[in-house]
Amino acid sequence: MNDTDYAGFWIRVGASIIDTLMLMVVIMPVLLMIYGKAYLESEQMYHGVWDLLLSYVFPAIVVILFWIYKSATPGKMILGLKIVDAKTGEAVPTERLIGRYFGYFVASIPLLIGIIWVGFDKKKQGWHDKLAGTVVVKASATPSQPTIEA
Repeated sequence: MNDTDYAGFWIRVGASIIDTLMLMVVIMPVLLMIYGKAYLESEQMYHGVWDLLLSYVFPAIVVILFWIYKSATPGKMILGLKIVDAKTGEAVPTERLIGRYFGYFVASIPLLIGIIWVGFDKKKQGWHDKLAGTVVVKASATPSQPTIEA
């Protein structure tokens, strides 16, 4: 992983924005059907079990499943990025991907310092990456599979 092209802070922010918008397109209409317009007008953080499931549990499951099966979320795929093992450049085991997701909370708690860390780290790792032993790379930077020509 010496000549690896690590994905920097801003491209990862872009991927995150794409992912957030895609999730909102799916989740917001359902929440509005359940809670009505009052959902948008309320200052409450929590509106009930459906809010918890759709706003927190569903996105966690979707993100982790994309990481497991595609090594990237849709935003990362659109921008040509993928998550790989920091040492080998290979796919990351499921348990470490789950740990990476929860590592976002650790990275976010102190004023997002663990997320901003991506911009200063030589391997462009946030604290969640360091905890899980992952890096985000430009997909073209990872070893390609051999192709079979006819």
